[in-house]
Amino acid sequence: MRPRERTRDEEVTALLAYGAFLHADHRGICGPGSGWVTLADPEGNLFCVLRSEAEL
Repeated sequence: MRPRERTRDEEVTALLAYGAFLHADHRGICGPGSGWVTLADPEGNLFCVLRSEAEL
């Protein structure tokens, strides 16, 4: 997913507060500001959070 109203990091923080679990953190994988975060919902379904359009 690509956030529309928040940054990637703000979206990750909000999703963790809603009950998602951190699966893998790939922020900075290709330098500062790059990468993504893989989260799992409470049922174990994985999804990625990418940088927002404004961050590209």
